[in-house]
Amino acid sequence: MRSNVHLESTPPVGVRNIGILAHVDAGKTTVTERILYRTGATYKRGEVHDGTTVTDFDPQERDRGITIFAAAVSCDWDGHRINLIDTPGHVDFAAEVERSLRILDGAVAVFDGVAGVEPQTESVWRQADRYGVPRIAFVNKLDRAGADLDAAAASIQARLRVTPLVVQLPIGREDGFTGVVDLLAMRSLVWADGCEVHEEGPVPEALREEAHRRRRLLEETVAELHGDAMEEFCQRSAIHARTLAAALRDLTLSGEGVVVLCGSAYRNRGIEPLLDAVTAYLPSPLDVPAVRGDYEGAAQERPADPAAPFAALVFKVASAATGRLTYLRVYSGTLRKADVVLDAGARRTERISRILRVQADRHTEVGLAVAGDIVAVTGLRAARTGATLCAPGAPLVLEPPATADPVVWMAVEAGRSTDAGRLTSALARLVEEDPSLTVRTDPETGQTVLAGMGELHLEVAVEKIRQAYGLVVNVGRPRVAYRETVVAGVSGLLYRHVKQDGGAGQFAHVVLDVEPLEPDAAREADAAGFEFRSAVAGGRVPQEYVRAVEAGCRDALTDGPLSGHPVIGLRVTLTDGATHPKDSSELAFRTAARLALREALRACAMVVLEPVAEVTVTVPDAAMGGVLGDLAARRGRVSGSTARMGAVVITAIVPIAELFGYATRLRSRTQGGGAFTLRPVGYAEAPATAPDPMSPR
Repeated sequence: MRSNVHLESTPPVGVRNIGILAHVDAGKTTVTERILYRTGATYKRGEVHDGTTVTDFDPQERDRGITIFAAAVSCDWDGHRINLIDTPGHVDFAAEVERSLRILDGAVAVFDGVAGVEPQTESVWRQADRYGVPRIAFVNKLDRAGADLDAAAASIQARLRVTPLVVQLPIGREDGFTGVVDLLAMRSLVWADGCEVHEEGPVPEALREEAHRRRRLLEETVAELHGDAMEEFCQRSAIHARTLAAALRDLTLSGEGVVVLCGSAYRNRGIEPLLDAVTAYLPSPLDVPAVRGDYEGAAQERPADPAAPFAALVFKVASAATGRLTYLRVYSGTLRKADVVLDAGARRTERISRILRVQADRHTEVGLAVAGDIVAVTGLRAARTGATLCAPGAPLVLEPPATADPVVWMAVEAGRSTDAGRLTSALARLVEEDPSLTVRTDPETGQTVLAGMGELHLEVAVEKIRQAYGLVVNVGRPRVAYRETVVAGVSGLLYRHVKQDGGAGQFAHVVLDVEPLEPDAAREADAAGFEFRSAVAGGRVPQEYVRAVEAGCRDALTDGPLSGHPVIGLRVTLTDGATHPKDSSELAFRTAARLALREALRACAMVVLEPVAEVTVTVPDAAMGGVLGDLAARRGRVSGSTARMGAVVITAIVPIAELFGYATRLRSRTQGGGAFTLRPVGYAEAPATAPDPMSPR
């Protein structure tokens, strides 16, 4: 039994900054609720189906029964402070996961004990890979019919390509699941019905042989991956529990293996060992590399030291009854109330009014925040998501979270003409809080356009405007963001830009090659799917003009020759050029490059692309034929199907434009027995018919 003393200021070594990651409905929020309850942070267990959870506090989250917004909470366990972020599982809100992972040191990946690795699990796992976030796994819902820890572990190895290190053996199956055998300590942990605290005891006689076999398998697997463990295994033909625990931590931090635990969060089984694993295997802020940034071209590092210069990253901005809240991850130094901080990217200073310890929608004021803390502050008027706050005397800019381009958009307008100004303000506030949303005015129609990551994303955003601001909002049918790309390029396109109209002239001469990017190169290109090279020899074009040529080419990508959509997936090579001793300038070369690439694109073979998604549909056996026919009518390409306990799981690639309203159609075809998830996977060539003229331009 552990005491949970409130820790006002915990040294970085005792802090764990973790996220809960999973596919929708795997049980993330229930796991979070049980952690808060078991650590004494709450005194009543919240339930998703009752709308009483701490982290799903938004009215839309409670109405829909899903997590929409990443929520931060804190609790104490065994002398450690755990700062925990419950992240969304729906693909439309992947940007919330991205922003959270940018500032986390570790994560718990939750898996459904029946389904194992699901599509969105793979997506969030890859997001964590990009940020190098160490993870442990919790196989949840072992009390359900068909739950299988071994099958879930096998799916982790097969689909996530990481070695599962299973450290527990379930006691009982399905409804008879009562506890686990801890394979390190070789002891049983059993939870009686209605009891949150486990009882420890010896391994049950019926499981003793199986427990020893699995402990041996764990030792062999760890020995293959860890040098010290291998040395001890070779000497003793066994690995001591202390050595094994240390090796598991090393493998977790390096990402070579993932510790796998199991339980049933709904029934309060397995939460205490999970908390022990968080403190034992996941890193403290001192265990991760010093944060790296730069300022005016000079690279810098900041250690997780309260005495170092202050540096923090803004990862979320939200409105609350108390005003504007800015959520920070403090990487180094100490922040105190009334401190003046520098927004390094915007080059302006702001003053901190209050520092708040966050508990979802509740906050407790604290006197200071130190390296490793995740807190909210008030008083910042202009800092945006991704901004770096630092000590004015030690400026630093940290890398912001990655952002993805919106794939779906809709027109929005105020229901009453007198509310147009209020709608504009509400949309600006919405984009400030959620940078994955964008707002613009269509130049042809004058409509206000709201773009986001999916149909549900936009639906939630519009409903938030209605609820929070009391506005009547009319919306158009969602539409997708088309793109254009090159399928056959041109070589040696020469363009000479000469302008003489009095005063200083402009002269620039460029020769460009344009070609499509190969698939491997496209994956390594920038977010715009564009790669620029210079093959100019002999200094015929100075380097500062080469940079201007690249900038001009990027200017030309905003509207393609076919239908005015952005151009992606191409490589431009500057092969030659010429300058004038007086009239050449960066502006002249940027203008020449823009006009040259536009001319080149008109000469290239081009096609229009549309965004596509991988759709995973789970339907009863009897409805399979109708669902397959419907997918075919939506231009879907089925890539696989598997049987699972009286149901069929179908995977297909479908244009996102064909998926609007699909949830309602699927429910109708399956009498409410079907469900689907999707994740965007890129772009594919659109049909030869002209794209929607109302698409973004």
